[in-house]
Amino acid sequence: MAPTGQHRVCRSHLFAPGNNARLLGKVFDAGADAVVLDLEDAVAPDAKAEARSLVADVLASRVSHRHPLVAVRINGIDTAWWRDDLAAVVVPGLQIIRVPKAESAAQLHEASAVLSDLERARGMAAGTIILVATIESAAGVMAAAEMARVPRLQSFAFGATDFVRDIGADPASSDLATLYARQHLVLVSRAAGIHPPIASVHTQVKDLEALRRTTDEARAIGFFGRSCIHPAQVPVVNEVFTPGPAQVLAARAMLQAWHGAMARGIAAFTMPDGQFVDEAVVRRARAVVELADALEKGPIDGPAQS
Repeated sequence: MAPTGQHRVCRSHLFAPGNNARLLGKVFDAGADAVVLDLEDAVAPDAKAEARSLVADVLASRVSHRHPLVAVRINGIDTAWWRDDLAAVVVPGLQIIRVPKAESAAQLHEASAVLSDLERARGMAAGTIILVATIESAAGVMAAAEMARVPRLQSFAFGATDFVRDIGADPASSDLATLYARQHLVLVSRAAGIHPPIASVHTQVKDLEALRRTTDEARAIGFFGRSCIHPAQVPVVNEVFTPGPAQVLAARAMLQAWHGAMARGIAAFTMPDGQFVDEAVVRRARAVVELADALEKGPIDGPAQS
C-alpha cells in the first residue's frame, strides 16, 4: 500500500529519547521540521515499556498539530520489541516510522503489514504512516535497491557510526569510508523515485563548524535533510538545506529568460553572467524555486529532483 498522506519537506530531524519526559516536552519547540521520538538506542531495555507509554501520550497530544512532523524510531525488526512499539504508537498524530538497522526488503514488508493491520483497526486511512529505513551496515547498503521498491518506503536515512563499525573502518576517516555507501543510497533513491536519503547525525555536538561542513558535503552529493541529536544543530542544518536569496533570485531570472527564449523558438542560450542554459540547467533552477516556494508556504511535498 502506497502512502496516502502529504508529507512536508524535512530539512532537520531532531531526536529525543522516548523515556525522557522533560525532553519530550521541549523537542517540538526547537525549530526542527520533524522530531524523532526514539524507542531504540536511547532507551535501555528495562525502560522500553515506560518509553512507549510516554510516546503514546505525546502522540495523543499532537493530533491537531501540523508542524513539526512526528516520527518514532522503533526497535529493530530482529528484536523482540518492535511489534509492541508499533502497537503503542500507531495512532493519529504519527506520520513516520523509522526502522533502524534495515537490511532487507522482507523486514520492511513485515513492518508494513503490521502497520496496515493497525491502521485498519484504528480507523486510519491505509498508508497513513510512511517508513524511513535507516541503513547502518554493508548488508543494508547492498539490499537498498530491493528495499526502495517497498511501496510504503519514502526514504532512507544513513547511520554512519554503526556503518563504520560494521565495515571495520577507522572512525577518524568516516567521511571517506562512507562515501561509496552514501552515493549508492543517493543513486538507488533516485532510480526508485523516492525521496533523497537523510544524512547521519553529527556526534560532536559542540562542533557546529564541522556540522556545517559535513552537511554541505551531504547536500552536495544528493542528500536532503539531516538527523540531529541536539537543538543547537537544527538551525545549521535548516540553513544548509534552504536555498539562499541570491540562489533563488538567480533561478527565477533563469526561468523567466528560459520562457522568453522558448517563446522565440530558442532552446539553448547564455545568460548575461555567462551561464549556459538548456533544459538540464533549467530543471535544476526549477527545483530550487519549487523548494524555496514550498519552504515559504509550509511545504507538503519532498524536494524536487532534477
